Amino acid sequence: MPPGPSSLALSRSSRQPFRFGRPAATWLQALILLTFMAASSAPTPLYSIYRANWGFSAITLTIVFAVYAISLLLALLMLGSLSDHIGRRPVIIGALALNAAAMAVFMTASAVPLLIAARLLQGLATGAATSALAAGLMDLDRQRGPLINSVAPMIGLALGALGTSILVQFAPAPMQVVFIVLLAAFAVQALAACFLPETSSKRRGALAAMLPTVNVPRQAWRALLLIAPMDVAAWALGGFYLSLGPTLAGRVSGIHAPVIGGLMIFALTVSAAIAVLLLRGWAPQRMLVFGASALTAGIAVTLAGVHGGAVSLFFLGTSLAGVGFGLGFLGALRTVLPTAQPHERAGLMAAFYILSYLAFSLPAIGAGVLTHAVGLIAATDYYGAALIVLAAAALIGARLFPPGRKKAAA
Repeated sequence: MPPGPSSLALSRSSRQPFRFGRPAATWLQALILLTFMAASSAPTPLYSIYRANWGFSAITLTIVFAVYAISLLLALLMLGSLSDHIGRRPVIIGALALNAAAMAVFMTASAVPLLIAARLLQGLATGAATSALAAGLMDLDRQRGPLINSVAPMIGLALGALGTSILVQFAPAPMQVVFIVLLAAFAVQALAACFLPETSSKRRGALAAMLPTVNVPRQAWRALLLIAPMDVAAWALGGFYLSLGPTLAGRVSGIHAPVIGGLMIFALTVSAAIAVLLLRGWAPQRMLVFGASALTAGIAVTLAGVHGGAVSLFFLGTSLAGVGFGLGFLGALRTVLPTAQPHERAGLMAAFYILSYLAFSLPAIGAGVLTHAVGLIAATDYYGAALIVLAAAALIGARLFPPGRKKAAA
């Protein structure tokens, strides 16, 4: 059987001078994805400092957070399939340059409008990179691609939150130093990305591909609908933690410092990464079932910790919910990705991440509005109850209509 377009593109580009081989290219793209996610969570522990210095409300905080997610969505809609047409490498390099510019704006931000501008640029950069990196990793390593696409974001989110908390606690200029470090990392990675092999053959229609459309292959719709409740529940949980989570952790623990928010996000995302690494051999259906169950139990334990003022229960529930987050996300990814052909991967990944980031942003905005109306604890209760309902729906769907069945989930 002759090699497909992606294989041909890889073999041709790998013969060119000064191109990384397949293993080095895989790890470089994994590192870039990790750094993008670290940058996305880096501002979260700083929100308490921004609020203290600039005096804004919980609604403003969720708007700042949502600007990032919404701009990311727009980038996915317009640029999600672009790397299928012009190649993975130029999209990755351009996204790295744009995110470096976002870090520069963060460094000089002195008011909410500049913070919003930085998050806007960061969202555009991350959206442009996400589908290209996900598809590129699948091109390079079909077996480990889904694992890297699941673990790298979790580890990146954990390192970004915890690393920022440590720098805020011990380094000078807390609102600048983390972004200086990230700016340097993106600059080095942009240079290294110039030597990535191209794994996607160029195709016509790049301008048409930039029209806001969702390119889901016909054969992928059933799988996408199957995993939707799990994916929405997982990312809605992540959106709450990355926006209002540090405020809630401070309320429960009585420690109103950036480090407590960083530790909370670290507990959520590291438990997710560990669960994925240890249980990655499971079948996708088993991951979805166990992920939905762990998410439900974790949210229940977290709410018990909130109402009992028990920090240990709060972090135990957060870690358990993180296990559900990680397994649910990997199970969803492994259910959806095999349904696409190589030239359809970037478009499908764009659709998958559009679903994920809509769940990441819109519920968090609602939580901010609800917090303003009924208070943080009551809003947390309502939010947690909604996520439990979604997780229950995911559990039922995974049991009744497992990925391997041919019967449609009508």
